[in-house]
Amino acid sequence: MNIRLMKIVDGFLGRLSVKLLLKAPADASATKADSILLIRPGGIGDAVHLVPAIQAVRMKFPSAQISVLAERRNASVFQFCPDVHRVLLYDRPSDLLTALRGGYDVVIDSEQWHRLSAVVARLTRAPLLIGFATNERARLFSHPIEYSHDDYEVDSFFNLLAPLGIEPTQPAERFLTVPAAAAEKGAELLALLGGRQFVTIFPGASIAERRWGAERFGRLAQMLAAYGIAVVVVGGKEDREQGEAIVSDRPGLNLAGRTSLVETAAVINRGALLVGGDSGVLHIAVGLGRPTVSLFGPGRARKWAPRGDRHCVINKGLPCSPCTTYGTTPPCRIDALCMREIGVEEVLNAVTILLASTGAIPPSCCKRGWLEVGVSA
Repeated sequence: MNIRLMKIVDGFLGRLSVKLLLKAPADASATKADSILLIRPGGIGDAVHLVPAIQAVRMKFPSAQISVLAERRNASVFQFCPDVHRVLLYDRPSDLLTALRGGYDVVIDSEQWHRLSAVVARLTRAPLLIGFATNERARLFSHPIEYSHDDYEVDSFFNLLAPLGIEPTQPAERFLTVPAAAAEKGAELLALLGGRQFVTIFPGASIAERRWGAERFGRLAQMLAAYGIAVVVVGGKEDREQGEAIVSDRPGLNLAGRTSLVETAAVINRGALLVGGDSGVLHIAVGLGRPTVSLFGPGRARKWAPRGDRHCVINKGLPCSPCTTYGTTPPCRIDALCMREIGVEEVLNAVTILLASTGAIPPSCCKRGWLEVGVSA
C-alpha cells in the first residue's frame, strides 16, 4: 500500500466516513468473547509492540479465536505469535470483506490516528468496539481510550484491554517465537561464519532522517573486528549496497535483501546483539530477547525506545527532537544533526559494555572515559 496515498485518502474519505456513520453505543458490553479481531495497519514496529497485548488476551480468554487484520508490510510479524489464529490483510479487498463479515464479539482497533481503521471497526458491528480517541474517530467506539505520546507503546496497547478486564503487565524478556523453518534457514545462512560470534547491524530506516550511514557502521564493524567480533548486516533489497560497504574487507556477511522478515529474525536471534536505528527490525530484536544498541533522533524514545538494562539507547536530545508525530516526520532543515552527532566511538562503547555483560568479550575490553549511554526517557 502506498503510505503517502493512504494518508491522503484517510484525511478525506476517513473524515467523511466518520461523520456519516452512526455513533457507537456508549459503554456497550459483550456477553461473550469467543471471537476477537485486532486491527493493526501500519509498520513492523507497531505490530511487534502489539504482541504482548495479544498474549494477554489469550491468557484472559484461552478458548477465543483471535484474528488480526494487518497490512502486507507488517503481517509477517504475526508469524512470531502462535496465539493468533488467522491473519487477514487490510489492503486485500477479499480479506477486508471477510473481516467485515466476521461476526466478532470484540473488535480492538490499535491504530493510533488514522480514521479508516476505526470505520472498518464500526462496520463490523461488533458489540464491543475499542480504539484510541485521538480525533473524531472516537465516536465510532463503544469504548474510546485516551492515547499519550509519553506512554511506552506496549503500555498504550495494554490500555486498550482495560474494557476486557485485563490489567497491564510487564512483557516477558522474550515474547516473539521464530518459526522452525526460518530458524533452519538462518543457521544455513550463518554457516559461512564458521561459528564465529557476531553482532547484527541493521542500517536501514523508513526515512532518510533516521539513517546513521554506511560509513559510520563500517567504521564500527572495523573496530569490532579488533575484538574478534564479526558483523552480519540484515535488511531489505534497498539496504544491499549499504551492507556491501559495511562488510567490505572486514569479517562478516551481508544478508541484506537475501532474507524474509522471519529469516531476518532467525539471524538476529543467533547474534550477540543488534545495532540499529529506530525501526521495526530493532523492535524484533527486543522481542527476541536480544540485547540492542539503538540510535534515536527524530523518533520518540519515550514511546519507542527499548526498556531494560540489556538495551542501550543513544539519543543526543537536541531541542528539535523528537520531531515525529503519529508516524510523520517533517523534512529536516539541519540535515538530521541528531543522528550525525552520534559518534562511532560512543556506539562502540555501548556495544562493548553489553558484550562484556553477556560474557561475549572480557570486561577489560571495555573502553573507559567515553560518553556514558543508557535508556533515554
